[in-house]
Amino acid sequence: MTSGVRSQRARRSGITGRRGEWLAILWLGAKGYRLLARRFGGKGGEIDLIVKRGRTIAFVEVKARGALDDALIAITPEKRRLVETRIRQWLARNPWAMEHHLRADAVFLAPWRRPRHVPGAFELIL
Repeated sequence: MTSGVRSQRARRSGITGRRGEWLAILWLGAKGYRLLARRFGGKGGEIDLIVKRGRTIAFVEVKARGALDDALIAITPEKRRLVETRIRQWLARNPWAMEHHLRADAVFLAPWRRPRHVPGAFELIL
């Protein structure tokens, strides 16, 4: 595979990911969540969305795939560890959040399907 094909695929994946994040923001906003941060972190892992509703702060992983079942299995144990590392970094910068209920959520997206928000998609080990 040439680097041109690889970079084109990465660019398309990035566009799909950003579009998925905006859909998730709209979906969660309609459910009463307020966006606190988007794409927190960077190379080596990031938290897609950090949202708040009432006394709950949710760290949201957004997965967009061709089929909803593929999206459901896309959060691997390695991805969870990377997200947890970023959560600890975010909490260190936002100590006020420790007084809230913290949760790891997911929003799964697939074409022509309603977004699926899963509160507590995985257990946080902080």
